[in-house]
Amino acid sequence: MNTEVMGMKLPHLLGLSVLVAIASAIGKLPGGMVGGFAITMSMGFLLDWLGSKTPIVNSYLGGGPIFCIFVSAAFVYFGIMPPSVKKVIDGFMKPSDFLNFYIAALICGSIFGMKAKLLVKAGLRFAVPIVIGLACASVLAGLVGALTGEGWSRGIAFICYPIMGGGLGAGVLPMSEILHASTNISTKEILSLLIPPMAIGNVLAIIFGGLLDKLGKVYPQLSGEGKLIRSGEEEHEVADATQVTIQALGIGLFTACTMLLVGRILSKFIPLHYYALMIITVAILKVSGVVPKSIQEASATWFKFVAKYMTAPLLVGVGVTYTDLGVVIDAFNLQTFFLVLSVIVGAIIGAGCGGLLVGFHFIESAIAAGLCMANMGGTGDVAVLSAANRFELMPFSQIASRLGGALILIIVGLTIPILY
Repeated sequence: MNTEVMGMKLPHLLGLSVLVAIASAIGKLPGGMVGGFAITMSMGFLLDWLGSKTPIVNSYLGGGPIFCIFVSAAFVYFGIMPPSVKKVIDGFMKPSDFLNFYIAALICGSIFGMKAKLLVKAGLRFAVPIVIGLACASVLAGLVGALTGEGWSRGIAFICYPIMGGGLGAGVLPMSEILHASTNISTKEILSLLIPPMAIGNVLAIIFGGLLDKLGKVYPQLSGEGKLIRSGEEEHEVADATQVTIQALGIGLFTACTMLLVGRILSKFIPLHYYALMIITVAILKVSGVVPKSIQEASATWFKFVAKYMTAPLLVGVGVTYTDLGVVIDAFNLQTFFLVLSVIVGAIIGAGCGGLLVGFHFIESAIAAGLCMANMGGTGDVAVLSAANRFELMPFSQIASRLGGALILIIVGLTIPILY
């Protein structure tokens, strides 16, 4: 059998995966990095390959990334995955912080791999598609809410806002306190109303990421194939030209981790999420030209390595640890579905058209400024960009998730007294 998966012959990958399965079955899968990498890589590589071979899923729903997330989530929901294995993966994703490790590599490498002048041009314009995407999503949610009998104000406050709020910790939880103070509904009841549309919205955002990638292949004039600005100029100056060496990987790893620490240091003094502060710091360093090109190239090389070999394992972790199929299934009904769908479609249309106004490609703008506001923060960004095959947009997706999410909380505080 000559089939290769991630550069390995399929029988060799299956043989290693059987060893991991045996360790899992007899309770000898260790916690931490060893067990975490072993189980998520074996599952991730196989599920990603199966998803790429499954009809309809591979053509219209994002292929491998969808399989990695939702098949692994189904293993948990239906009790197929042993609790001991879930515990290892949960520990790998949370205390061991694999997600931070991954996102740091993508932010650092993608920014250092861009041309400085194009980074400045994109950053200064990016607020436009975010604001227009939010406005369009709110209008459609209000309209569909009125048509379905849910009420226009409820469609905006309890469907659009939690979906566009940047996830649970930075969005829905503080949002519930604002709503509680304005409506006198208990925080527990509000959370029960906000979490289901947020979860369903995250699922649809991932699916639409894959659909937009497909749309770009059918209508290439709408797509920049990962490039945000319609300048006709290549955005990435070092990522494709870098020779992959052990030295480059080591320097890139060290640089990414250090830049994340800078973001965390600054967050002690500046009330912003450390991802946002990391993006700002790396962007300033890039534009100023103070970082040697060798380090920038190494960061871009590390980004490419992480994106290729660690995305599928991470998405398995997202499915197991962060995706609760029970919440999605319990909350699913046609009325809620169409309300959530209206928000996702509104975000895509608004952010895409807003991007066209400032010189962005429609699809890239719709993904980065639209879908990456409509998903569940960092994990959602990874899933959407993976389904859309556009990891180059990671810095902009994080701006949409973090700064856009903060914008939503301000808007909630200003508008809830009017809506209720």
